[in-house]
Amino acid sequence: MPKIAFASPEEANALLKWKESIHIPNNSTVSSWLRLPMNSSALFPCTSWFGIVCNADGNIQTLNLSSSGLKGTLHQFSFSLLHNLTHFDLYENNFFGPIPPEIRLLSKLVFLDFSVNQFSGSIPSSLGHLTSLNFLYLSRNQLSGPIPTEIGNLKSLTDFAMSYNQLNNSIPSSLANLSNLQGLYLAANNFSGPVPIELGNLKSLIDLELSSNKLSGSIPSSLGDLTSLNSLIRLGVNHNQLSGSIPLSLGNLSNLQTLYLHENKLSGPIPIEIGNLESLSDLAVGNNQLNGSIPSSLGNLGNLEWLILNDNKFSGPIPGELGNLKSLTHFKLSGNQLSGSIPSSFGDLISLDGLYMQYNHLAGPIPFQLVNLKFLTDLKLSNNQLSGSIPPEFGNSTQLQRLDLSSNQLVGEIPKEFGKMKSMLYLYLSHNQLTGIIPLEFEFCQLLEELDLSRNRLNGSIPKSIGHWAHIHYLNPSNNQLSEKIPSEIDKLVQLTELDLSQNLLTEEIPSEIQSLQKLDLSHNRLSGSIPNAFTSLPSGIDIDLSNNELIGPVPLCSNFVNASLQGNPGVCGNFTGLKLCASHILKKKNVPFHHRRILFIILPIIGAILLGLLMCGVTAYRKQKRHSPQKPLDKEVGDYFSIKRFDGGVVYDDILKATNNFDEAYSIGTGGYGTVYKAELQPNNVVAVKKLHSSSEDVDHNGFLNEVRALTNIRHRNIVKLYGYCSHARHSFLIYEYLEKGSLGSILRNDVLVTELDWLKRVKIVKALANGLAYMHHDCTPPIIHRDISIANILLDSDYEAHISDFGTSKLLKLDSSNWTAITGTYGYIAPELAYTMVVTEKCDVYSFGIVALEVIMGRHPGELPTLHADYLVLSNVGDSRIPLPSPQVEKKVNMVLNLSRACLNSNPQERPTMHQVTNLLMKA
Repeated sequence: MPKIAFASPEEANALLKWKESIHIPNNSTVSSWLRLPMNSSALFPCTSWFGIVCNADGNIQTLNLSSSGLKGTLHQFSFSLLHNLTHFDLYENNFFGPIPPEIRLLSKLVFLDFSVNQFSGSIPSSLGHLTSLNFLYLSRNQLSGPIPTEIGNLKSLTDFAMSYNQLNNSIPSSLANLSNLQGLYLAANNFSGPVPIELGNLKSLIDLELSSNKLSGSIPSSLGDLTSLNSLIRLGVNHNQLSGSIPLSLGNLSNLQTLYLHENKLSGPIPIEIGNLESLSDLAVGNNQLNGSIPSSLGNLGNLEWLILNDNKFSGPIPGELGNLKSLTHFKLSGNQLSGSIPSSFGDLISLDGLYMQYNHLAGPIPFQLVNLKFLTDLKLSNNQLSGSIPPEFGNSTQLQRLDLSSNQLVGEIPKEFGKMKSMLYLYLSHNQLTGIIPLEFEFCQLLEELDLSRNRLNGSIPKSIGHWAHIHYLNPSNNQLSEKIPSEIDKLVQLTELDLSQNLLTEEIPSEIQSLQKLDLSHNRLSGSIPNAFTSLPSGIDIDLSNNELIGPVPLCSNFVNASLQGNPGVCGNFTGLKLCASHILKKKNVPFHHRRILFIILPIIGAILLGLLMCGVTAYRKQKRHSPQKPLDKEVGDYFSIKRFDGGVVYDDILKATNNFDEAYSIGTGGYGTVYKAELQPNNVVAVKKLHSSSEDVDHNGFLNEVRALTNIRHRNIVKLYGYCSHARHSFLIYEYLEKGSLGSILRNDVLVTELDWLKRVKIVKALANGLAYMHHDCTPPIIHRDISIANILLDSDYEAHISDFGTSKLLKLDSSNWTAITGTYGYIAPELAYTMVVTEKCDVYSFGIVALEVIMGRHPGELPTLHADYLVLSNVGDSRIPLPSPQVEKKVNMVLNLSRACLNSNPQERPTMHQVTNLLMKA
């Protein structure tokens, strides 16, 4: 039997004293640290305490408490008694306060990882005494001040990570003394001044990450001296303020795989010598002030996968040699001054998924060879001087999802072959000289989300086949010569938010049915008849322009017309600024008493309806739970306001009307699947969200309302929004649930400012929370609940960025003994593909949607733009959100695990997708 190691009671009691000063979550493995017997000479076996390893002499050698949920400080930690430690690991906890200078007493320390905590203050210079250290990780904290020069004493150090802190001042040149250093990670701080020339002395350096700081000056040519056998593989100095030229010496780094120089102020040409870096897979120099021509030597980089040259001042023709880059997947040339034609050799870039050449001076025809790019999903050639017709061969590009040819000089007709592009999501052909009709074959492009055909010379009518575009939300064929009437099929476009048909020759009446638009422009046509009353059902605040037509009659009484453009319609009247009064309004002004009596006849029945409605207000999901289970009372969660004993439907109803000023638009915080959501402060520190169904009874989705009540009534989970109450009545039907401060995940991901708060750990946390909520619905509810509309719009975040699943209007209680046939519901882009042909809903439909959302959280955009789901491509370095800095290596592993799980969840065969229970178990390791 192996010999059991015992530790001294002095060391054990030192740890117990520290344990008493920190917060330990329930059921933590640290609870294995039990107090010793009164006999002070008692020993304890090292294996009995979590995270403890002793050496052969009985001294505690390793203390590993990583990812244990601990919160506290190091004030009570006995560095003197635990001086034999060689490994000290507190990674991913909630420790705060300063790192004590007494840490110098751990003189035998080889491994120190305090990353992903909340340590603050300065880095103690006493760390320079730990001369045995090999690994020093302090990333992802709140440390400030400079890096002590004494760090240069750690001659044994191989990895030094300080990324994602608030460190400032200059990078000390003393780091050049770390002769064994292989990884130097200082990204995402506030370092200023130059990159030390002395870093060129670190002959063992493999990874140098200085991105997202405020570094200035030039890139030291000395970095080109890191050419030993295991020389530099990764160099990242992007997102700084570096100037000057790219050193020629970087062409000596024969092992270099990643070179990130983008988002700086670099000038001059790209050195020809960069073409010598045959190991290079990623080259990014975008968003600088580089000029000159693109060197043809870049065509030698046979392993290159990403080539980012956008937003510089490159001029001259594009070298045809770039067509040799057979491994290239992402190619950006946009925002330069390139001229000449697009090389036909680009048709040989067989791995390419994204090609971006917009905003240049390119001329000549679009080479038909581009249709050979079988993996191409995104092609942007807009804002050039391209001429000729659009190659009809593009119709064979069935994988193409985004095509932007706008603002060129293209002529001829839109190829009818475009109808074959069934994967097309975004098609932009505006600002050209295209003629002919809108092809009838477009009806087969049923996945279209945006279509812009404006500012051409198209004629004919708007085809009725537009009714097949169930997912389109932006449609703009304005500034053409389209004639005849607007087809009534336009009312089938339920996702449409912006419609621009202006500057055409459209005639007859406006269709009587109009969907929930945000912008509608029908100006400068020949439309006649009256304005349909359907406008009154549109959400408030939309942008309407009906000017310069031949409309007649009164304007519907609707707040949307207060700021609408209606001029140029001599026959239109109404009580709005700039319009003549209608005859009925003039009569009312002459007969005021009659006017007042009429108001009473209208108001009194409404008041009676409200009073009747108060009797129909439901109590809460809690009422049902009280009958069936010993759940803790709701008033313990949200205060006595919603207590079962004190609940008064009338009082709550009145208070909600008062708190929202009768559901005034000013209190609106968003629009859900079937209603508007308002913020209501019922009492101090008692804020709720109120989802009110559309006011007109014919628009109320009673099934959705009842689905949400049924689903949330029986759910109690931290990652699912809490239902507090509901009211069902013809005038006002609404749900009352918890208010979540950060709003929807979608609103944050789409905001370039707010998204910077979503660091990588928060994103992993959001994915974990979503998985936990879905696993509960699928596996812990009887019968199981299928959400059917998981998307970033239906995930809400609280003040701690904890995710909560919301909007259960389309949810389905799974019938375990039936086939569960269903109509297709949900948000386009998140719906499992098998629903299109099986019409059977299962838990695996939610699993697919979860995979899409998880990818979107990491990418910062919808993964519809992904060229492939291959495992070797789907890694953070390829698809990660570029708006936030890259993470430390440890965090990158977590993010890549999320990406791998996402890939599994998107398997085209639902049977091969994991269950949400399996997903949550795997995410526990992330």
